[in-house]
Amino acid sequence: MPNRTRVIILLVAVLLLGAVGTGAVLYAADRTSRRDQAQPGGPSVEPGAVSLDAPSGGRRLLFRNMAWGPHRDEITTVPADHPDGPRTASGVQCLRFHAAAGTGICLQAQHGALEDTYRAVVLDDHLRERRSFPAAGIPTRSRVSPSGHLAAWTVFVSGDSYAGSDFSTRTSIVDVRDWNLRENLEDLAVILDGHPSQAHDINIWGVTFADDNTFYATVASAGQTHLVRGDLTARTLTALHDNVECPSLSPDGTRVAYKKRVPGLPADSPWRLYVLDLATMTETATAEQREIDDQALWSGDGTLVYALPGDYGADLWTVPADGSGSPRALTKAAVAPAYLG
Repeated sequence: MPNRTRVIILLVAVLLLGAVGTGAVLYAADRTSRRDQAQPGGPSVEPGAVSLDAPSGGRRLLFRNMAWGPHRDEITTVPADHPDGPRTASGVQCLRFHAAAGTGICLQAQHGALEDTYRAVVLDDHLRERRSFPAAGIPTRSRVSPSGHLAAWTVFVSGDSYAGSDFSTRTSIVDVRDWNLRENLEDLAVILDGHPSQAHDINIWGVTFADDNTFYATVASAGQTHLVRGDLTARTLTALHDNVECPSLSPDGTRVAYKKRVPGLPADSPWRLYVLDLATMTETATAEQREIDDQALWSGDGTLVYALPGDYGADLWTVPADGSGSPRALTKAAVAPAYLG
């Protein structure tokens, strides 16, 4: 091949690569610009006052708004009995959020020139920052105790998915009354099969509170996951049941909703939504047959709320906890819900 032909081919290749690169940059810029603009057919979102106090006009539902527009990622609120109604946006952005009894926990990203960092922010009843704590990785779970006295959060220290085995988590609990921080629950003694565990590969995530001392969570070790009952005073995590991830305690304290790895499902989408009776250790599969990678929330003693992928990133769905009925959409473009009242 003549040298002139080689040079022409090289120049054409360079021009094509440049055009592709320019197109990719323009597409990304256009997509970013569109994310800041409300889309036709999307939820109605307007700024306003958002409070974590018990509402006087009926229960309210709060969540991270995922709809494109100027209020994307902000905590918004709607009446619980009208979840698809107009949303009131707080101006406070969170990746993960939960609230109870006038206390909120907000996991935030801080965007830097080279990399993002993260923090856990304790919010007061008007969503004002009370105190913040550095978070060691990507936020994934958060919960506040029913009294509002304790807040918990989990982050990925390495990896970004529970589906594989190559990840590490860190879970923390803070008492907002005296700011006593338990930075890493792996410092608590793990009791497996009635004996203290000597394992060095412990991971803990997905706290759900019973009260200001007792909680439930997932402990993983040696490729297995366990539901544990945590005792902050005794500093113990006692295993109760196997194959439980991201537990969520019912308001009456008798059942735990969780995602379970079901044998035979694909390794990258193994979970289905189950409920465990803590008195009998009987498992009940819910009617939701799609994969659940979320910590479900109880909207009452009989109903679960959870996120599934949607057009804007995530939508909220609901299903009865007793295995009856069928899933139904609750509201679109939303994640990380909390009920007040």
